[in-house]
Amino acid sequence: MEIRYLGFDQRQNSRVYRFDVRTDGRLTKEVSVAADISIFRDHSIGIQEGPILSGHKLTADLERGWEGEHELTAADVQAFADTKALAEAQRASARKAPHRRPGVQAEMQQKSPWRNFGI
Repeated sequence: MEIRYLGFDQRQNSRVYRFDVRTDGRLTKEVSVAADISIFRDHSIGIQEGPILSGHKLTADLERGWEGEHELTAADVQAFADTKALAEAQRASARKAPHRRPGVQAEMQQKSPWRNFGI
């Protein structure tokens, strides 16, 4: 099974993301995932993440065999926000400066031939 993003339709305070569902390369059906725009704002997630989130939601729904309406919920967006925050925290901890020995700098200054040069 493969899904392809087709675009979205704006309907007042929500977006409806449209997808093709293909099996063995042939179009099976066209489905849509509705999302209230306010849930993106509430969880500090950019609206440009909508197609990705909707695609994940649709894939999960189809794997469960869900045939009803598909809707991106606050819980879906919250889970995405939590995952994104965890990944950012891991990247931040990975780029912290390496630990340096505190005494090396002072020791080097005392041994430097330039320490009292010209005084």
